[in-house]
Amino acid sequence: MNIKNEETERSLSMNMTVIGCWGGYPKVNEASSGYLFEEGGFKLLIDCGSGVLSHLQNHIQPEQLDAVLLSHYHPDHVADIGVLQHALLISKHLGKEVSPLLIYGHQEDEAGFAALTYKDLTIGKAYHPDEKLIIGPFTVEFLRTVHPVPCYAVKISNHRQSVVYTADSAYQEAFIPFIKGSSLLLCESNFYSGMDGQAAGHMTSSEAGKLARQAGVNTLILTHLPHFGELTQLKAEAEAEFEGTVLLAKEDLEIGL
Repeated sequence: MNIKNEETERSLSMNMTVIGCWGGYPKVNEASSGYLFEEGGFKLLIDCGSGVLSHLQNHIQPEQLDAVLLSHYHPDHVADIGVLQHALLISKHLGKEVSPLLIYGHQEDEAGFAALTYKDLTIGKAYHPDEKLIIGPFTVEFLRTVHPVPCYAVKISNHRQSVVYTADSAYQEAFIPFIKGSSLLLCESNFYSGMDGQAAGHMTSSEAGKLARQAGVNTLILTHLPHFGELTQLKAEAEAEFEGTVLLAKEDLEIGL
């Protein structure tokens, strides 16, 4: 696994780039949840929170996206969907080639799902959590999380590697078999060790480390970060539970598998 912080030639099979990593709302000049997965020229954005579209343009233009996949409809994960739709509209008016963009989401929030379709520019496409989904070169599997609204963790696989993104969730044992076999865990850590994340539907740093150890991954990235405390403490607390590589998510962090 290669860790890259600058734009480089994408010679590896699957790349994941952190576009935004903050929980609730974006830190100043940054973005909330958004992760760009790329393979063979195909570009999949997972979650599209506040500020994501601005920072996505450091890597690709909006019309270069091939698909978007949403874990749930809380604003810090979908706030920039409308902004993305307007970006595509303006690009089309400027004469750029804009193909209809598929945005995948669940149908357990009717209003949230309905908002994914806009003119002839974006098309809402329902995923069925009990079925595998093929998006370009990626196979996606789903696991319902423990959160106040319907939310789904995703396992993104190609023919060799897989990455699990927990989305928003309190700790649950069901994550362990879901994560096993993956080399990278992108795990939310909205609380510090000893805090009660369960009530809010979020995990602590220690729980993230415990999951990484139990599932046997190589690398743990802590994301959906809190706006309080010293973030390096999150890393130290996760490392007390997990002997593998632990990283704090940050804008433009790029992982090649």
